[in-house]
Parts: sequence; C-alpha cells; structure tokens
Amino acid sequence: MLGFITGIIFLALAPYNQSRPVRFHAFQSIFLSVAVIVIGIGLGIISMLLLAISFWLGTLWGLLQMLYGLAVFVLWLYMMLKSYQGHKVVLPIVGPLAEKQA
Repeated sequence: MLGFITGIIFLALAPYNQSRPVRFHAFQSIFLSVAVIVIGIGLGIISMLLLAISFWLGTLWGLLQMLYGLAVFVLWLYMMLKSYQGHKVVLPIVGPLAEKQA
C-alpha cells in the first residue's frame, strides 16, 4: 500500500519531517496502512476457509472483501483531500497513536 511508503518518505525528507502536521499525517498514514494490511490478511484467511466450506459462502465473503477494498480506497482519497486542504482528521484508533508519535 502506498500510504506506508509515502509516510516513510515524508518522515525521511528534511524539510517535511520537521513540520508537526506533516509528521502527524505521515504517522497516521503508516499506522492506517498497517491496519488495512492486517485486516486484509485476516479477511483473506476467512475467505479461504469459507470457500473450503461452501462455494457460495466464499463468494459472498469475497464480495464483502471487495466492498472493504472500495471503502479503504474512498477513505484514502478523503484523507488525502483533507490533508491537502490543511485539515486535520484524526481517525479513531490510529489517530491518537499518530498524535503521540508526531
């Protein structure tokens, strides 16, 4: 996921890593990316198990996974737009962690 890579890049580049808002957004991006990857792996494992039990259950779960992917994409676009506009959006779990790191 690009959020993980871009977060690290912004934390490594000299003019950006000294700005507290940029550091916050970078850390929130990294933490959110890790959470999305972990949840995606969990959903994939559940999908394979359900597919082994029943083709239809696996297919239905696969459709739910696609909706999850679409929701993550929309959240990514929203967060990029708000960050670009200079707004600070604090996500429920990863936001407070990012504030502590920034």
